[in-house]
Amino acid sequence: MKTKECPSCAMEIDMYSNECPICGYEFPQTSIWLKVMVVLLTILIIYYLIF
Repeated sequence: MKTKECPSCAMEIDMYSNECPICGYEFPQTSIWLKVMVVLLTILIIYYLIF
């Protein structure tokens, strides 16, 4: 089982948990649109540098 550390209480919890069961810390969610924009901008920058 993959784990991650809670930044609030330093407990190891399941990687796919959105909330720490010990202290209740809620992990921030990354928007899918933000991920898509980062990938597109990276591709454009690489394309610009090559040509």
